[in-house]
Amino acid sequence: MTDKTISDGEQIRRQVMGDAYVDRALGNATDFSQPLQDFVNEHAWGSVWSREGLPLKTRSLITLATLTALKCSQELKGHVRGALNNGCTVEEIREALLHCAVYAGVPAAIEAFRAAQEVIDSYVKPDESAQQP
Repeated sequence: MTDKTISDGEQIRRQVMGDAYVDRALGNATDFSQPLQDFVNEHAWGSVWSREGLPLKTRSLITLATLTALKCSQELKGHVRGALNNGCTVEEIREALLHCAVYAGVPAAIEAFRAAQEVIDSYVKPDESAQQP
């Protein structure tokens, strides 16, 4: 584990997921769960999300499809927000989730649509939230 990879991973994680999400995840870490946060920052964000082969927007859509198939609706909510932060449109998110219905099953897609709708209904772009009183 390198401190640079963890640091780079945290930086891209903040870019995608937003500071509030990452601050909450890191702030809630305990001695027991801190190694998992380090693992996520180093491997998921520092080693995979930071690669140049795919744009972040595409990585977000792949992540949404994967989380849909796994029926991980809570984690999917964070990544819907991340996808919107990465420039994915609501239509692109909808189409990715609909595509999952064919390959991951309708029940998984229904759960994903519900979770995504919750986020979409309350989403405020990061630059707009700074302008609100």
